[in-house]
Amino acid sequence: MRTVLDIFAQIFRNLWAHKLRSFLTMFGIAWGVGSLLLLVGVGEGFRSGNKRELAEFGKDIMFLFPGRAPAVKGSMNSARPYLLTYQDYADIRTQAPHVRNASPLISRGDLHEVSEFANAGGEILGTEPQLNEISYLPLKEGRWLNQMDGAQRRNVIVLGNELLKTLFPGRPAVGAFVLLNGIRFEVVGSMPHLGRGDNNWLNMRAYIPFQVMATSFPLKGENHQNSISFIEYQPRVTAEHVLAKNEVHGIVARSHGFDVSDENAYDEWDSIQESKMVGTIFDVMNMFLGTVGMVTLALGAIGVINIMLVAVSERTHEIGLRKALGATNRSILFHFFLEGLLLALGSGLIGMGLVWGLMAMMGGVQGPGGFDPPKLVPMSAMLQPVEALRQE
Repeated sequence: MRTVLDIFAQIFRNLWAHKLRSFLTMFGIAWGVGSLLLLVGVGEGFRSGNKRELAEFGKDIMFLFPGRAPAVKGSMNSARPYLLTYQDYADIRTQAPHVRNASPLISRGDLHEVSEFANAGGEILGTEPQLNEISYLPLKEGRWLNQMDGAQRRNVIVLGNELLKTLFPGRPAVGAFVLLNGIRFEVVGSMPHLGRGDNNWLNMRAYIPFQVMATSFPLKGENHQNSISFIEYQPRVTAEHVLAKNEVHGIVARSHGFDVSDENAYDEWDSIQESKMVGTIFDVMNMFLGTVGMVTLALGAIGVINIMLVAVSERTHEIGLRKALGATNRSILFHFFLEGLLLALGSGLIGMGLVWGLMAMMGGVQGPGGFDPPKLVPMSAMLQPVEALRQE
């Protein structure tokens, strides 16, 4: 025990005797470790921000919109537009075994919302109650739409947060009434703020029963009878999203008379596929950032190696004296190994601490959409001091 303590005491004396050299050595390692952790943390911030944005829509959501069906497969010059109908939605519910849930939606952005306090111009969506099982639609107060609302064609409405604040500034809304193009609707619920930042389009929405929307505010235009704006649906399980999509394609193609295999005929968005693609992009980004960080660490290590070579050269007489006094090669190597270990681990911990502090300071800063503050990745934090020691 005494021998080990003597070794550490001698190591610290040597480091203190060459303060500038020790500082430069530790700075090189700390800089390399900190740079790498910060780069990987930035990539992780992008990844988590994107996941958060997708989660604001809901889990495993897939959207199908009206499209254009080519008369000749692959030739969009011959394409004709087609509209989705309520019957398309009904067929999906009954004929697509890999679809767990679905909901039809009619969207109108040209309706006028008026309360006794103010007026607004948000987006009104007519939907069935199961939409809140597909999309992320939490409640702030009141209730969501139910089956009886649609069956009895009740004029009820659920307000998004921004629409709520506009129509009822600082006043209770549940139980109050809103006029939609002159038709009175009772407010039965409201939602909290969704998302963050200045992007409020999700919060400028309101929801009414689908049957009421289809009767009072159908889509405008020719041949829009029984047409809907889009369909939201979910696969039975995440891994079956391609099977669910193919079943939906088949139903819509049969209904509207075009080739089911023509991918150009579908206008859709698959959040599952999007998430996978984004995940792949961020994996590549992390590899790139990690490589840049490793290069930075390697350059720092080269400087460290040069400094350590100088240190060993300067201590040739010390090494010779130790051998003359009976020290073995193994004990001398162990001494220098401990010195390098202290430098590498100490410097790595300093670099990690500085980066952690910087990330903690940035943690309260709200980034733009799709970006979260950098996050310390535990695996990288554990590996980098070890890599620094290996380089040294």
